[in-house]
Parts: sequence; C-alpha cells; structure tokens
Amino acid sequence: MDLLWEIIQVLGVLAVLGLIVVLMIAHLTAGMLNVKRHNKEKHFLTASGEKQLFPSLHDPSSRDLSVVVPAYNEERRMPVMLDEAMDFLENKQKQNPSFTYEVIVVDDGSKDKTTEVAFRYTKKYSADKVRVLTLVKNRGKGGAVRMGTLSSRGKLILMADADGATKFCDVEKVEAGLKNLNAGPENLAISCGSRAHLEKEAVAQRSMFRTFLMYGFHFLVWFFCVKGIRDTQCGFKLFTREAALKTFSCLHVERWAFDVELLYIAQCFKIPIAEVAVNWTEVEGSKLVPFWSWLQMGRDLILIRLRYITGAWKLQSPLKTD
Repeated sequence: MDLLWEIIQVLGVLAVLGLIVVLMIAHLTAGMLNVKRHNKEKHFLTASGEKQLFPSLHDPSSRDLSVVVPAYNEERRMPVMLDEAMDFLENKQKQNPSFTYEVIVVDDGSKDKTTEVAFRYTKKYSADKVRVLTLVKNRGKGGAVRMGTLSSRGKLILMADADGATKFCDVEKVEAGLKNLNAGPENLAISCGSRAHLEKEAVAQRSMFRTFLMYGFHFLVWFFCVKGIRDTQCGFKLFTREAALKTFSCLHVERWAFDVELLYIAQCFKIPIAEVAVNWTEVEGSKLVPFWSWLQMGRDLILIRLRYITGAWKLQSPLKTD
C-alpha cells in the first residue's frame, strides 16, 4: 500500500508539473493581436482603376448590409456564390429602393486569379457595391474575415463563405434570428447559421473515424470554449455592427478555429447569440483536410482557453487598425 501511495503521489506531482509546463508554453507562445495593414491593404480599386481608402468599422454605418467573403484560391468556385448573392441583393434593392448593401471580397493572398475574378464584379456593379481587399500575405480565413469586417460600412455584417455551400437567401433566416434577440441598448447581437440539423445525415455518410473526429471536436469546443452552440463552424454568421466591433477587435486566432474564439469572446461579453438552421450542401474543393485541420483546431481550442486563463490574451476595448 505504501508503494502504491508513493506512486500516486509521484504521478500527481508529475501531472501538476506537466500542467504548469503546458500553461507556460501556452502563455509564452501566444501571438499578439495583429490588426496592422500593409499599405497595399488600405485601398480598394474603383471600376475605373482609381485607388480609394477603405473606411473603418469604427466609423458610423452607411449601408444596411455588408457581406464579407473570405477567399483563398477561389477563382473557380467563387463566381457561383457571387452570382447568387448579387442576384438576391439586387432583387431586394429593386423591391425596396431604400435598401443599401456592399460585398467585400477578401483575397487572402491567393496564388490564382481570385482578385481578378472578384474585380469583374466591381466593374459590373461598381465599387460602391463590390469591393476587393487583396491581402499581401495569407493570414488564414479568420484573418481575412476580420480584415474585411474592419473595412465594412454595414449596420449588419454577414460573413459568407466563397464556396456558396450555404444558400445566400438564408440571410433572411439569420436576420430573423437576429431580430428575435434582445440586443439591448448597445445593439449587441449575433446570429449563426447552423448545420446541426443535418448531423444525422452527415454521420450516415461519413466514416467512423471522421465521425469520431467530429464528435471529439464538438466536445472540445463545449469543454474549453463555447457552451450552447451546436455548430460553431458554419461560415454564415450575421453580426450587428456593434457586436462585430466588440468581437473582431479582440480576435487573435486567424485560422480554422477563429469562429470558436469569436463566439467565446461574444459569450464573455454576454452578447446574445442565436443559432438558426440553414440550407447547406458540401461543395467540392474544400481546403479543410479532415484529420490535420481538426488536429490543428483541437490544439487551438485548448490554447485559446489557456491563453485567456493565463492572461496572455485579454478582452479589451476595440482597437483601431493602422
């Protein structure tokens, strides 16, 4: 018994030391908040090729809706999504001439002709409706969404994936979800598109290994970061301008797990969040590699929580970009 007790004590000490080491690594390797822009990222081109400065999220809104589309090597898939989005938005404006909108395509350092393809829509619809923000270096999806959001003019800001996996008309569903929330005097609210209602069908089509990874990821999200949201990763989220400023100004994670940190920040600020079922279909050409991407996201989830616990990352007042 004495030997067993000694072994338990040693294992306990090792566990504590291991936890201390992990906390130190998480703290010391924490990256700083990166909201600086390269000079080339401060401007967009008009249809005639003239440079104009992007506005700031800190400025008062001047459009009803901004749609931020992160795009990395999306010259082939993006036109289908943009055609659908522009048709919907143009029809809505015809029915309600007072409705105003903008679409901001953020080329996340693509190696193909994503910027050129997006700029065709600027030429067709004008830079007042479609703007292209080309990042000098690849930041990751979260970094691209943040840079586009910080450059937007809308009262409401929609994040929408370039692959068009979610039907764009479902913006009406997430907007209804937003209106049902109590945004309070600060007008803070977020409505998340969700594929959770499709989970049974997805499990039936996936291998046991991928299903295990999916449920493992969901558990880590719930355990470390976000409670009450079944699908944190759907790339179709609608923010009030005030909620976008509050959350994106604090965002550190720039790759796949950025949605989780974003919602974690929102819950820390007690921002009301709705989860709304949307139509979703898998589109070929996904850049998410199931095992390695989920492994990276799992690591990021743990680090997100530990870095906020240790104070390496802090919730702070909205920062202005340079």
